[in-house]
Amino acid sequence: MMTDEIREMCKPLRLAYVAEVYDQIPFESPEQYLKELFEEEVRLREEAKAERLIKKARFLSSKNIEDFHWDPSILLPDHLTHEDLASLNFIRNIENVVLSGSPGTGKTHLATALGRLACQSGFEVRFFRVSELVEGLEKAWREDKLQSFRNRFAKVDLIILDEMGYIPFSKEGAELLFQCVTDWYEQKSLIITSNLEFSQWNRIFSDPRLTAALVDRIIHHAHLISFTGQSYRVTHALSTKKT
Repeated sequence: MMTDEIREMCKPLRLAYVAEVYDQIPFESPEQYLKELFEEEVRLREEAKAERLIKKARFLSSKNIEDFHWDPSILLPDHLTHEDLASLNFIRNIENVVLSGSPGTGKTHLATALGRLACQSGFEVRFFRVSELVEGLEKAWREDKLQSFRNRFAKVDLIILDEMGYIPFSKEGAELLFQCVTDWYEQKSLIITSNLEFSQWNRIFSDPRLTAALVDRIIHHAHLISFTGQSYRVTHALSTKKT
């Protein structure tokens, strides 16, 4: 009964968790009790916010940075360390991260892990397979809803574009994607994974001038990370077979 009364009093104060945890906090002094009670309220709010942001991001897996193996075949630029990347300063500085290398080498794992870490730090994130983003753009364009679609990114801090280069785009799709990247240029951070080097992006963008302009915008403020190892999935499968 007392908990119900406390819960009702908490509502106008927007204290979502106090009524659930007030009897779990040890009492040593009024100051200590209130401090720990409000700390728990803040912690639970941050956890709930992170869960909401992760759900909105629409990741395809639950990979975490703690589970990522920094293989020596992953080549970082000289100015960047693992710790720098995990600090997420590239988002605060509105910089991009480009992960390139063969399929199965861990690019999507790292992109997802950084995206989830960003959500846990309070950043708004969106995850897309590039082909699906282009399909969405083309659909919005046909239905005369393109501006509404682009407006969805207004408050987003980090956009992850996964698998750039796996599927070539139509001329219209390439131009629509270019428009988005132009919108985001120096306004949002991007993480892009690709199995192609920049010199090979003409395979997916039919217009060389558009390709050059797109690459220019992406790499202007970008950290380029190369995955030079063999496919984890293939290696793991072969190891299992040998065993």
